[in-house]
Amino acid sequence: MAFLLRFFSAFIFVLIPVSCQPGELFFAGFKGADTNITLSGVAEIGKNGILRLTNETSRLMGHAFYASPFQFKNSTNGKAFSFSTSFAFAIVPEYPKLGGHGLAFTISTSKNPQALPSQYLGLLNASDLGNFTNHLLAVEFDTVQDFEFEDINDNHVGIDINSLKSNASTPAAYYTDDSSKLDLNLKGKYAIQVWVDYDSVQNLLNVTISPTSKKPRLPILTFPIDLSPILKDYMYVGFSSSTGLLASSHYILGWSFKMNGQARALDLSSLPSLPAGPKKMHTGLTIVVAVSSVFLAIIAISSVIFYVIRKIKNADIIEDWELEIGPHRYSYQELKQATNGFSDKELLGQGGFGQVFKGTLPDSTAQVAVKRISNESKQGLREFLSEIASVGRLRHRNLVLLLGWCRRRDDFLLVYEYMANGSLDKLLFDEPKKILNWEKRFKIIKDVASGLLYLHEGYEQVVIHRDVKASNVLLDSELTGKLGDFGLAKLYEHGSNPSTTRVVGTLGYLAPELPRTGKATASSDVYAFGALLLEVACGRRPVEPKALPEEMVLVDWVWERFREGRVLDVVDHRLNGQYNESEMAVVLKLGIMCSNNVPIARPTMRQVMRFLDGEAQVPENLRAPQWAACADGGRDVIHGFDDFVNSFASSSFDKMSSSYSIMENRDIDNSFASLSTSPFSLLRVREETR
Repeated sequence: MAFLLRFFSAFIFVLIPVSCQPGELFFAGFKGADTNITLSGVAEIGKNGILRLTNETSRLMGHAFYASPFQFKNSTNGKAFSFSTSFAFAIVPEYPKLGGHGLAFTISTSKNPQALPSQYLGLLNASDLGNFTNHLLAVEFDTVQDFEFEDINDNHVGIDINSLKSNASTPAAYYTDDSSKLDLNLKGKYAIQVWVDYDSVQNLLNVTISPTSKKPRLPILTFPIDLSPILKDYMYVGFSSSTGLLASSHYILGWSFKMNGQARALDLSSLPSLPAGPKKMHTGLTIVVAVSSVFLAIIAISSVIFYVIRKIKNADIIEDWELEIGPHRYSYQELKQATNGFSDKELLGQGGFGQVFKGTLPDSTAQVAVKRISNESKQGLREFLSEIASVGRLRHRNLVLLLGWCRRRDDFLLVYEYMANGSLDKLLFDEPKKILNWEKRFKIIKDVASGLLYLHEGYEQVVIHRDVKASNVLLDSELTGKLGDFGLAKLYEHGSNPSTTRVVGTLGYLAPELPRTGKATASSDVYAFGALLLEVACGRRPVEPKALPEEMVLVDWVWERFREGRVLDVVDHRLNGQYNESEMAVVLKLGIMCSNNVPIARPTMRQVMRFLDGEAQVPENLRAPQWAACADGGRDVIHGFDDFVNSFASSSFDKMSSSYSIMENRDIDNSFASLSTSPFSLLRVREETR
């Protein structure tokens, strides 16, 4: 009898797809595993036993962790134990070839991390990146290239410790039996098996992947590390995933895990299959449809010929430049449908280069902003190409993301992520219902500084924005500041000398050396950022024609109050004194430093970030913005730019007509001789230097 009971117990154990023993897990599918797996976010277990971490919804995350923690360290000597895990996953993107974002095997102190979606993969947030106290180990399978985290491509495997900047990474690939290396597409809609093994004796972490159940002899990623300082005594194991503006369904098909030993092998053929596509038609119905189709084809052949001829007429010729640019190309019909035929009801704003419409992409819930460049703009194609070439490959959390583009004959359209709170300019000056408090203003300042630092130093080339201003700072639903409108941007190689070009920019943000040299540099961007700093702190535009003469030019007014020891007198009165005085003082002083008329006297954006983060102290003694060093070592004052600005004392400035800025850039001719025109007409000039 006892033998029969033991046999029956063993038989039942084999039938159950989940086995949980001390220090070991085995899930051949997750059907009935709800009590053992803690789900959060949008994660769910399907009827067929597949664990789906995310679906095709934008900017969401999903977590799935085993309910109980494992002991990862020897309590006596604090040494981390060895462990091994194997799992099978599949990524099915919403749009072919476009990932969004990725998943990670995770060892964490929490089953529900306080994290963000998109590039953060549901693991961390912007405030705790790189913190040693995170005690986080993740092996990521990332399908989006984020330059912010120095990703190598949009199809890679990485080992992350306390940060999303991988400690080691490699393009997704696997080794065959003869040691040949074959590429592997992570978002290929098929199962991929992963083995993660940590050897605590050799202090070695290996990651191996394959599209089959057979484990390759060679790992694709090897990283020497002692995990003892990283791991805590007890940690949770599981998976984290997220989507961005674009989405993918991230599936886990099976999972095994073991402490101090080799995890049990998974057989892909025995795991649940991915959800099937549309069912095939019955054979008889197929025959009927085929016969009917032939009959209809004969009747409709003339219409088809007519349609093809019309399509050829309307088709655009694909030029060489169109094959070289990176972002996704949308069809005109997609964008027309997304914006309800470019309806006035969807209009977010308009300016010198066209209009911006709010839209929702077909078969998606993703909201976008579609910038339609005006046919009447002389620089339409040039602006269009510049924006795609400059921002198309940039990826940073403080830059507005360019999703794609469309060209239909003379129609040029750019598709951006939708920024729910519009422009900073609108929230500062367009009689907002709620005044931005200082905490949010200071965060936005740091956001823009971070984006500019990336443009100047973090990308493979130097990117000069050339039109930094409040109306080009856009805010998402969480009031994260993002720099937008790269239509005037210029790129050049690190260490090279910028070439002379036409002078473009907006009055009040335009560095005084530009009309003289015609060279846009990182320093000229810093000058514009200085104007933005003062604008945000004081709640005033850089030039106020209707103000008292001594208060008309903002930087001069702030300097005078600083010199008198009353610099806080210039703070936006709408803050009602509710601000951090030390932070405010730093911003005002930085505004003065960045607004210096001499380029070499301005700080770099890296120095600016150090000041804003409190890593360095802003000097107490500042030079006047008009200070300049002459060639003979003496000092002089630059009068030209002051006279230029003061000529606007009796002028009126036009206000932006949009609540959502599409950045109505204003170019200024390269010759001071052209400044004899009236101030109002000068603001509208957009001509090439003769």
